[in-house]
This record gives sequence, C-alpha cells and structure tokens, in this order.
Amino acid sequence: MPEGDTVWRTAHRLHQALAGERVEVWDLRFPELATTDLRGATTTEVVSRGKHVLHRLDAGMTLHSHLRMEGQWRVEAPSDLPRWLRRADLRAAVGTQQWSALGLRLGMLDLVPTSREDELVGHLGPDVLGPDWDAAVAVANLRASPTTIGAALLDQRNLAGVGTLWASESLFLERLHPWTPAAELDPEVVERLVSRAHRLLDTARHHAVQSSTGNRRRGEESYVHARSGRPCRRCGTGVRVAMIGPAGQERTMFYCRTCQGGIGPTDDGRPQRPMGSAGGRANPYRRA
Repeated sequence: MPEGDTVWRTAHRLHQALAGERVEVWDLRFPELATTDLRGATTTEVVSRGKHVLHRLDAGMTLHSHLRMEGQWRVEAPSDLPRWLRRADLRAAVGTQQWSALGLRLGMLDLVPTSREDELVGHLGPDVLGPDWDAAVAVANLRASPTTIGAALLDQRNLAGVGTLWASESLFLERLHPWTPAAELDPEVVERLVSRAHRLLDTARHHAVQSSTGNRRRGEESYVHARSGRPCRRCGTGVRVAMIGPAGQERTMFYCRTCQGGIGPTDDGRPQRPMGSAGGRANPYRRA
C-alpha cells in the first residue's frame, strides 16, 4: 500500500498539473458518482492527508481518493485521453486543456462538500508530512495506545502516513521490538521513534525510489522491509516477517530477532525463504 511519502508526491504532482485550471473532463466510474458533473469548476488545490488525496475545487466540493493496495493517479497529455478512457481499470478522469489526471484501480473515491472533509479524514492523527504535524501529539497518541508499538505506529488515528515499510524500518533503526506494548516504552524512546519516522518520510517524499539506507539501487533500499529470509545488514541473522495488530486488522511486520529483542509472538520461527525466490518453504505473508 502506498505510504504517506508516495501519496504526498502524488498530490503534489496533481496540484502542479491541475491547480488554477478549468475542468474540461469529469468522468467518475464509481456507481454513486457516475452522474456527477463538475466540468467548468476550477481546481484550487490538491493536497495529501496521510494516505488520502484531497482534490479541492472552487465549486466548494472535494474529490477524495484513497489508493489502497494497487491504486494510482497518473498525469497524461489530453491527446492520450481516448486510449485511457478505454481502460477497464480506470476509475476516474479529471482533465483540463493541459493535462489529464487518471485514477487507476482506486480503492476509494468520494465527492463531498469541502466543509465536510473531516467526515472522511477527521479521524486521522497528525499528518507526518502535513502542516498539522505535531510530534508531541503523535508521541502521546502512541503511548496511550493499548496495543503493541508496531501496531500503534500503523494505526492512522495515532499519526497519519506511516505504513508497513516505514514502520518496519523505523523500529529496526531504533532497535525496538515491534511487539513491545506501547504503554511500556519510556517517553524518550517513543520520541526518538517518532522523530525517526518523520525524518524517513520527509526525506523519501523528494525521491521516486523509497530508501531508508540511503542507497536507491534495487535491492539495497531497505534494512528489513521485504527482506525476510535474507541476512540482516547489521548482524547477519535472517530477517523475519510476521503479522502484527489486533484480530481482523493484522498487518505485516519485518524485523530482525537479534537486533530487535527476540522472536515475535506471532512468528512460528520456521525458516523463511527470501521473497520471490524459488524452492524452500513459501513465505506465507503478503508483501505490504
């Protein structure tokens, strides 16, 4: 699932293409939105809020989208629009004379009065990359969480924008066991974790390739994320992946049992082969 830095880049690109321009094409392919028509309106801005994209128009409406696992927004030339409109996975097309914004495989699409945006995103904690970012509030939210620190970091109500990539990398870099109860951690420890996550996302939003290691060469970008079955870059122990979070809301967590304080309680401890490799025991966890 795209995380806050990727969604920020998406919103930034859409804003550059559409802000101040009159809408000439409006085609929303969600049943409840298919008859709406905002042609003639002007885009005022496109911003991100955690993992959500908010496209605001001077008609007093906001087009809200969430990419979920496979969604994306593309910006293409209007001359290519007929070809894109034939795509079965197209969910939205908003075009101007200069550019066409095309939403593919979107997981969520809503059209609401801008004054009611909070009904869709008001539950989110401070946005790691937003103007409302407040590290102290994020720390307080995490420490008040009744769950593990890994699950709390992934809960968008505590802070918005962190997904499995940046949660796994932040916890590894701070040498924290993901299954430690959040309430048991000292405030200074959680402050360092929040600061780490903020720095990682703030740096990543300016690059097309996400990297926590500083190396953007393929296969060298991360310390633990998507590296289950491969040696830890610190200690050489095999990186692990296991599920974390309350029942029904489980997410994947990558970690090093040596660097981060032991095997996770949801990890059966059996060998895990590298993702994408042939042979051996299949990795039962989906990459997120």
